[in-house]
Order: sequence, then structure tokens, then C-alpha cells
Amino acid sequence: MTEELQPAQTLDCIGLLCPEPLFRTRQTIDQLKDGEILEVLADDPAAEGDLNRFAKRTGNEIVKVEHEEDHVRILIRKKG
Repeated sequence: MTEELQPAQTLDCIGLLCPEPLFRTRQTIDQLKDGEILEVLADDPAAEGDLNRFAKRTGNEIVKVEHEEDHVRILIRKKG
């Protein structure tokens, strides 16, 4: 069974450097309902690691990571 990973919101952090993608992700995910998915686009090399650590610390779930040519796309499911 495959689940549709439809983001409730997209956060474009391309061009922003650490720690800004992490701060904006934290603010935005707080606005989502439990179970909704946040799509984060970032080109900061530290963003993927930062968001993985953030998800583990906060109980949220990284459901998908896609490496594009010039950025990374990370889908985070909010857990309540």
C-alpha cells in the first residue's frame, strides 16, 4: 500500500543559510495539524542534517528526502 505524500505547506528556504532553514521549519511546522506534511526546499548543505536532528528531537517524522540538482527536498510529517 502506498500513501500519498501531499504536503499541506511548502517552505522555500533556498538561499538561506544555517540556522535560518531550521528556525523557519520550526515556526511553520507548529502551524500545521498533526499528521500534515511540510515540504522544505533548501540548498544549505547543513539543512538536511539539521532537519533530521530537529525531527528526532521533536518527535516529527522525515518521510522523504529527495536530492535535486541544486537543492534538497525534505518532507516532514508533524506528530502530535
